[in-house]
Order: sequence, then structure tokens, then C-alpha cells
Amino acid sequence: MLAKYDQVQICQDERTILSDVSLEIHEGQFIYVLGEVGCGKTSLLKTIYGELPIAAGEATVLDYDMTRMRPRQLPKLRRQLGIIFQDFQLLRDRTVDENLDFVLRATGWKKKIDRERRIIEVLEQVGLPEKTRHMPYELSGGEQQRVCIARALLNSPKLLLADEPTANLDIDNGTKVMDLLNQIRLQGAAVVMSTHNEQWIKQFPGILWRCHEGRIHIE
Repeated sequence: MLAKYDQVQICQDERTILSDVSLEIHEGQFIYVLGEVGCGKTSLLKTIYGELPIAAGEATVLDYDMTRMRPRQLPKLRRQLGIIFQDFQLLRDRTVDENLDFVLRATGWKKKIDRERRIIEVLEQVGLPEKTRHMPYELSGGEQQRVCIARALLNSPKLLLADEPTANLDIDNGTKVMDLLNQIRLQGAAVVMSTHNEQWIKQFPGILWRCHEGRIHIE
């Protein structure tokens, strides 16, 4: 088991967002977090990677007790997670390989030759081996999102979190991203993806967590 929540309460700015959250994440699962804007999808993901504290209940992520998480522990947890953001969050003044190298150096990769090899591996995995020297503004939205997926894969995460990864993409690029996430799942990682686009469920079946009226309903 990669993560388990038991009767968790999630709050933001002293306002309860979600209550009585009980769920589990296992290897190889594809989990959709569904619901309208403002229902708590992003807040839930933020608690998994430690951006938002657990207000009450019990929660473990990759054997870390999230209710007792200390700031110095967060980098160790996040090295085992992959996080994909809707707005890409690439460094605009650095090339693709410099963006990826920045993450590797920040997570403890000391040898340049090892970093270069890993960058090539993840860019090949997402189908962009020829884009190493490109700046983000030279890439399409779909290509930028695939670079973000490559960045999330650098440390071979057991758990991949994707916050609305297809929201800013057209259908063709969105499908490419979804197919890539599904391939990652088939290789053994768990993928937890927030979305309000339910069309993906028919193409890429998975477990549904539906946020509604302050609760999560598992389907």
C-alpha cells in the first residue's frame, strides 16, 4: 500500500474543505479525482505531497505519517513522488535539459554523467529526445506538459500525482498525455489525477474518487 487515509479532515484558511476522507492507494492503480471547481480536488492532492497539512484523522503516504510531518522530512517524501501541475511550472529562462537538471541536482544527483543519462532516459520515455536544448516557449502546450511528466519521472516515483494535466490541452495532446500516464501505471506506479473531464474514464478506465458536498465518494 502506498497511501492510506482514515477519517481525514482537510482544511484551508480555517475552512473545512473535505471531511471523513478514508481511502487507499495501491501500486498500479489509476485513480481519478472528480468534481466541480472548488470541490477539494487540488486540496486533497496537496495533502498527499505535504503542501497542505492534515487537520484531523490518520494519514500515511509512502510510510510517512502525514499528521506528524516535519518540514525537513518533506524533501525525502517528494523525492519518491512525481507531481504534474496544470500550469506546467517550468523555469522559463532555462532549456528543457536545464529544467530537468535543476531537479536532479536539487534531489541529490551529484554526478553530471548520471544526470545527463537520466535526462535522456525520461525524455525518450515521453517522446521528446530531440527537445533537450529547446526553451519552454519554443514548445507547444502538449510538449510542455510532456516535459513536466518527464520531470516528474526523474526519480522513478512510486506515486504520480497529476493536477488537471489535460485542462489546457486540445483533445489530441490531451490523449497523448493520458496514454503516457496510463503507460506509467502499467509499469507499476500509481497515478492519481484530478480532472473535471470525465471523457477520459471511458478511454482509460480507473477508480473514481468523486468530491461532492465536502465528502469523497469512491466508485
